[in-house]
Amino acid sequence: MLYYLFRFLEQYGISGSHMWGYISFRALLALILSLAISAWFGEKFIKYLKSKQITETQRDSTIDPFGVKKIGVPSMGGIIIILSILVPVLLLGRLRNIYLILMIITTLWLGFLGGMDDYIKIFRRDKEGLKGKYKIVGQVGIGLIVGLVLWMSPDVKMNENIAIERQGQETVVKHLSEAHKSLKTTIPFVKEHNLNYSDIMSFCGKHKVAAGWILFVIMTIVVVTAVSNGANLNDGMDGMCAGNSAIIGVAIGILAYVSSHIQFAAYLNIMYIPGSEELVVFMCAFVGALIGFLWYNSYPAQVFMGDTGSLTIGGIIAVSAIIIHKELLLPILCGIFFVESLSVIIQVYYYKLGKRKGIKQRVFKRTPIHDNFRVTDDQLDADCKYLIKVPHGAKHESKITIRFWIITIILAALTIITLKIR
Repeated sequence: MLYYLFRFLEQYGISGSHMWGYISFRALLALILSLAISAWFGEKFIKYLKSKQITETQRDSTIDPFGVKKIGVPSMGGIIIILSILVPVLLLGRLRNIYLILMIITTLWLGFLGGMDDYIKIFRRDKEGLKGKYKIVGQVGIGLIVGLVLWMSPDVKMNENIAIERQGQETVVKHLSEAHKSLKTTIPFVKEHNLNYSDIMSFCGKHKVAAGWILFVIMTIVVVTAVSNGANLNDGMDGMCAGNSAIIGVAIGILAYVSSHIQFAAYLNIMYIPGSEELVVFMCAFVGALIGFLWYNSYPAQVFMGDTGSLTIGGIIAVSAIIIHKELLLPILCGIFFVESLSVIIQVYYYKLGKRKGIKQRVFKRTPIHDNFRVTDDQLDADCKYLIKVPHGAKHESKITIRFWIITIILAALTIITLKIR
């Protein structure tokens, strides 16, 4: 809103109005504003939640060797994050930008889905929350919407980096002069650096482009569902998900900026995506909201984000990466989320495999994997066979959280480096 106001005032020579045309100015302002809203509103919202007894049902304190009981801690703190993102974005963003519209829809959609889950857990005292099939339907739904909009919207275009010429010892990357719809995406560690979905579907003959778009939509659904669930599983310790996601948000913000800058895109030999600069504003608001939320969510937590926050965070990360055609970098960037999800899948499969044979067995001491590091050997089931029992000594959750943050920083740096490693 303010963007359009000051752009209008610029026509009349109002001093300082031109600043609103700079993406760096609006992005940094969004970061500061979202952080301030998160910190200020967070305190008042936590007091409100406590006064209304909107607290999470008791978490399993038996897995904590330090005996920390988190009773009476307010939940649904994800509302703080969502509000702190949307207010700066609505004030500072170009609201007619298709990418920004998709990010706002994703935030509201998954925020509502997670809110329904938290509502059932808190007000109906049902620890299971929203049934899994309804969560999947909601995640698939927003993935389908995003995929179809990116397919059909005439505003979704990019300039491909296809012409490479050598002048002496220098490599020059050129982009097509006109933006057009494309199925290309960035793939890490490959010389040409691009993967075309239509090439994968080349066996469909003359229909390979349509088949490529269908594959892209399916890929969008899978990525949104997987990352959203991964973030949800990562939300098990104070500050864990918020910290990891803020780091990931910084990396995606950098990727969005270089994708929206034709000189940087040429230097890195990636697609130039006009209009994706508005994602920088959104991701700055996203990072600011999470940092402000950490003020209250760091150990010992004064508020939990709940599924309202974790599902929304995962969806935002997934959709933003898809928009800038970097979804294939997510297994590296969101490596922590990926490992958390994989640990649960392996644990469940291995347990069921043993159950068929009448054997009680597990791979890890606990899953998601972060819980494996805070369980001592004397807390294990004596009747169960564990494939992996390390570490033998339990770590405090604050130490585990910070170490996971460090791993995510390394993965974020590696993700950005892949743009030059090929």
